Amino acid sequence: MRLFRLLVILKVALRFGLDEFLLEHERVRGIRTAINRILFWRRLEAPRAVRLRMALETLGPIFVKFGQVLSTRRDLLPADIADELARLQDRVPPFPSERVLETLERVYRVPVERVFAEFDATPVASASVAQVHFATLKDGTAAAVKVLRPGIEAVIRHDLSLLYSGAALVEWLWREGKRLKPREVVAEFEKHLTDELDLMREAANASQLRRNFAGSALLRVPEVYWDYCATEVMVMERMTGTPISQVAVLREKGIDIPRLARQGVEIFFTQVLRDGFFHADMHPGNIFVDASGHYIALDFGIMGTLTDRDKNYLAQNFLAFFRRDYRRVAQAHLDAGWVPKETRLDEFESAIRAVCEPIFDKPLKEIYFGKVLLRLFQTSRRFNVEIQPQLVLLQKTLLNIEGLGRQLDPDLDLWRTAKPFLERWMSDQLGWRAFVRQLQEEAPEWVRTLPQIPRLVHRALSQEPDRPVASRWQEVTAAQRLQIKLLGAVVALLALVAAVELYRLLV
Repeated sequence: MRLFRLLVILKVALRFGLDEFLLEHERVRGIRTAINRILFWRRLEAPRAVRLRMALETLGPIFVKFGQVLSTRRDLLPADIADELARLQDRVPPFPSERVLETLERVYRVPVERVFAEFDATPVASASVAQVHFATLKDGTAAAVKVLRPGIEAVIRHDLSLLYSGAALVEWLWREGKRLKPREVVAEFEKHLTDELDLMREAANASQLRRNFAGSALLRVPEVYWDYCATEVMVMERMTGTPISQVAVLREKGIDIPRLARQGVEIFFTQVLRDGFFHADMHPGNIFVDASGHYIALDFGIMGTLTDRDKNYLAQNFLAFFRRDYRRVAQAHLDAGWVPKETRLDEFESAIRAVCEPIFDKPLKEIYFGKVLLRLFQTSRRFNVEIQPQLVLLQKTLLNIEGLGRQLDPDLDLWRTAKPFLERWMSDQLGWRAFVRQLQEEAPEWVRTLPQIPRLVHRALSQEPDRPVASRWQEVTAAQRLQIKLLGAVVALLALVAAVELYRLLV
């Protein structure tokens, strides 16, 4: 099977002239010359980037999805290829309705009509690994049913093995290949594809995102109907709205478009900085707007997560960028260990300033993050900055946000919109609120640990019975004094927490 798939890939690669990419290195240039002589009838009139996109579309949904992810790695690709791959659409032909019914009956072990009051066998959406059908539950609830593509796991497994081989080839042929970590990019792609193959995991993602925005007017997330969910099937609340790409229709419905654009920015930073859990596939097909002007999120197969360290790093960098504090940006990279310790801070600061300064005080329609990212990556090569694979999805999401913002309101001032949110978030993380929150989190542990100190001291002294009594008594006395001080500090801190809580209640 793998050999047959490899032959298909080689056939498509030769048809679209992809040997131009793999065999341009001087080590293997002779092989390319031989291929051109053998395939003398081949005519390659389209630009190389267009041919690459067409080849990925021909190879199927997994290669299309990988092309989408790869389009965000402008550190790895020339600008013309990255721009063309960004045009890839995640739309593939649906699989037959008979296969859908077979999957549902295998999962539920009863005929479909005994599970749903109504089930529409015609899909309303079809993507790389699954497709969606409308249904009505027995109690009359309108639902959306997502069904995994049959046999998709085997296809993904074979294609991923070939992608790993290609990544190893990139590292061998390209001088900077190892620094750019192509195999780690494929591994990140594999991780998220694996997650998408388990619709129970996607259902859990949707449930978590819904809980994060419970009571918020910013974002609506469908409810998951857990009794109907399985690895191959996900059933959720049916959401109705207008695709966010249909701006003219939204205007006709009286939606405040500039406000919608600003809310999109706030949703992005709320997910990233507050929750560290964000929707990482925010292309227009997955974002709708309801009649009240609220965002609706769909398709939760690809979600990004960030550690507290990642969030703090990003917040400091975003805020430093908005304040044009390029020295702080350079220092943050040094502190994170992403640039060599011997890097001169003033030179790194100057290089960042040359990239970022021209984009400030401009509306969104005059700012192209793709070009900015390209220049930043060129700078990263010069200073040997290590690419962080865990931030690839965040970069992809940021580019999606740019596209949405440009569609909605080309005059959106991204900096002015984001800066107050970032400053408020930094205050919550580093100000007195963060101090009180940390006290509340740590106080129970302190209260539990302090009574154990006498027993721990006694155990330590009993392990050295031959030491002079006076020496051990001095240590016990010192330990008791320390315990009293610690207890006093805890009481004072608890009193402070209580006072703050009382103040909040009164205010």
